[in-house]
Amino acid sequence: MSGKSGKRVAVLLGSASDKPVMEAAFEILTEFGVGFAGRVLSAHRTPEEVVRFVREAESGGVEVFICGAGMAAHLAGAVAAHTTKPVLAVPLESGGLGGLDALLASVQMPGGIPVAVFAVGRAGAHNAALFAVQCLALADEELASRLAGHREAQREKVRRDDGELQRELGDGK
Repeated sequence: MSGKSGKRVAVLLGSASDKPVMEAAFEILTEFGVGFAGRVLSAHRTPEEVVRFVREAESGGVEVFICGAGMAAHLAGAVAAHTTKPVLAVPLESGGLGGLDALLASVQMPGGIPVAVFAVGRAGAHNAALFAVQCLALADEELASRLAGHREAQREKVRRDDGELQRELGDGK
């Protein structure tokens, strides 16, 4: 396990236009105090830089890669081809297919080069970051405790929201 203050997750964006969606991953990682690096790298336009970054990131302590890309969405596969660390794909909407092209490209990885694929867009970026936290929490009790607290806070919010709705509706009558 790398040091808790180091960059344990790398969040790669296929283009700068992906930043508004992928900020959801930055927010979750920040909330949990997980150090991360963010880069704009393209599987097609900067393939050598992708390979170099993956190798340098691993030697620097990165344990999980999150890749957000649209259309052909090859970034996650390109990263996975050069690491045995978990690679999490966030398909992004671009072009005319609403992200379906990126989703299908991401899930169609050849056997032997796994990539975990999340929902298209911001929800996918959010969940990919939470999944990265879960992966890291396997070997980090403090992070596991914060994750359990996060889940409890989610439950409490739903309970409060339900109570409020029940009051508004007069207990459902």
